[in-house]
Amino acid sequence: MPEEFKLEKDCPLLAGINTPADLRKLPIEELPQVCSELRKFLIYSLSRNPGHFASSMGTVELTVALHYVFDTPNDRIVWDVGHQAYGHKVLTGRRDSFDSLRKWHGLSGFPNPDESEYDSFIAGHASNSISAALGMTVASKLNQDGSRRNVVAVIGDASISGGLAFEGINNASLSNSNLLIILNDNDMAIDQNVGALNEYMTRINTSKAYNRLRYKVYHFLKRLHLIDEKHRGLILRFNNSIKALLTRQQNIFEGLDIRYFGPYDGHDVERIVRILGDIKDMEGPRLLHLRTRKGKGFRPAEEDPVTWHAPGRFNPVTGEREVEDATGKPPKYQDVFGHTIVELARNNSKIVGITAAMPTGCSLSFMLDEMPGRAFDVGIAEEHAVTFSAGMAKDGLIPFCCIYSTFLQRAYDEIIHDVAIQRLPVVFCIDRAGLVGDDGVTHHGVFDLAYLSCIPGVVISSPMNEHYLRHLMYTASMGKNGPFAIRYPRGCGVIPDWQCEMHELAVGKGRKLCDGDRVAVLTLGPIGNDVQDVIKSLGNKGCHVAHYDMIFLSPIDEGILTDVGQRFKHVVTVEDGVVHGGLGSVVTDWFNDHGMAVHVTRMGIPSRFVAQGSIGQLRHECGIDNDSIKTKILDIIDNKQ
Repeated sequence: MPEEFKLEKDCPLLAGINTPADLRKLPIEELPQVCSELRKFLIYSLSRNPGHFASSMGTVELTVALHYVFDTPNDRIVWDVGHQAYGHKVLTGRRDSFDSLRKWHGLSGFPNPDESEYDSFIAGHASNSISAALGMTVASKLNQDGSRRNVVAVIGDASISGGLAFEGINNASLSNSNLLIILNDNDMAIDQNVGALNEYMTRINTSKAYNRLRYKVYHFLKRLHLIDEKHRGLILRFNNSIKALLTRQQNIFEGLDIRYFGPYDGHDVERIVRILGDIKDMEGPRLLHLRTRKGKGFRPAEEDPVTWHAPGRFNPVTGEREVEDATGKPPKYQDVFGHTIVELARNNSKIVGITAAMPTGCSLSFMLDEMPGRAFDVGIAEEHAVTFSAGMAKDGLIPFCCIYSTFLQRAYDEIIHDVAIQRLPVVFCIDRAGLVGDDGVTHHGVFDLAYLSCIPGVVISSPMNEHYLRHLMYTASMGKNGPFAIRYPRGCGVIPDWQCEMHELAVGKGRKLCDGDRVAVLTLGPIGNDVQDVIKSLGNKGCHVAHYDMIFLSPIDEGILTDVGQRFKHVVTVEDGVVHGGLGSVVTDWFNDHGMAVHVTRMGIPSRFVAQGSIGQLRHECGIDNDSIKTKILDIIDNKQ
């Protein structure tokens, strides 16, 4: 915390809240002050230790109200994505360790049951909260837990547009569950929300008087035994029909037999508490619609929620952000992609760009600005993004489908069924591949090499630097190699002067970077730059190590493997992905299949889930930092001697 901030002085109520039970001891009239103090705490904490800022600022009142009304952790709160759950962490016993957020061996940036009993389900990817919460409500009934356990799914207006959310809503409408869905509607995703559902959310309205009247009439008739839960659905549908006739407006949720309440002001904490108290014990699925403002309580974040989604360090008083001077430094890989696809599209009218809700994050925003008719943000809909791309490829276009590695996992069936089987020329630009750092276990892009390498006919590649990213994009834009995956990491590259002339690469051909006579190291992607540094330092000590940049995982360069297999008995593979199924596995299998007695040492991400931390800390933990690579090579050489 900055020196001028003192918890007991600046946040006297928050200082006394160590668990939600402490919060529930306060009178409702003091909750606005709790919200004010919680905001102050988040502002000062995140100004010093950066994280997801605007989302959590917008859900302060909702968070306080939920823990005030519900008996957590016995009652369950299931957060969707988890960007908005920082206030939840502060109120559930993690206030004093909050400065370790997103740090190595510290608090996760997302809800995680391994961290706290108050985190009821893992969060990090969008749209899963409704399905998970529905499963919990059903489990509670089947387990005969005794007193009713309330389960609440908190989902945003961007996440609710995802296909999984719709599947969960549909199932909830058909099940005899008491699920409560809270729609946190801030009319704002990381980037601008897209799609008809978002427009619908901005128009939807329900009479408060109507809701009160219907609730009273329903319970009056139930007390008279004129209706019961068995026939509740018939009455609900009748009521919805009458309402639609009177208001000339059909409510999509009530059309699915889900009781709808709202929209209400999501920043009126006392009112939210009263509404939750009124509806929490109702039978059947319900949806409470709250309108909130992303970044609420901090004007710079309210005015620019995209930038303030994750703003980095900033002045907690003025809002001035600490922006690193990038002059003379290498660009981010995402920006090289963004500028290169625009350059390619200017010369090839067949090229189109697709992203799933991350145009700024993956820099497809450059193409959206210059060629809005040829670039598409489909929202949080990775499965749709892939099949949408397949449809365009089927009729002659060259789609560049740019999705983060961790999110592309959601579209695995579509990659196989809709793209690979038909050998369609969809270019998968896989951003944030490898370890991503402080976003942690739900966001590391370490599985793509393994989950793609077993699919027939998919070209899988990774550039060692910005120039090769451009060459690979140019090669893929030819559209003659079928599905073409290009993976690249988060962050900056290594070449400040990145704007080279592009040329076509021979698919399935790598390159020798240096020769040697003791051990051969095979790398894929930017981690090859680290290996180059290691080999250079070893060369100064008289250790001659060969280094090959494979460029392609599939098809693998059999010429290089044949040469290496005939000349070396010891081979080291290094990759920024899981060792099982990636480069090391492909190389080992190839040597075995061709009867070559080569000992392969595989270096990569071990078979476990990796938590948050800096890239350097995590690479050291996983044994793929420079020191670990050097030690492994020297051990091999010493054993040979």
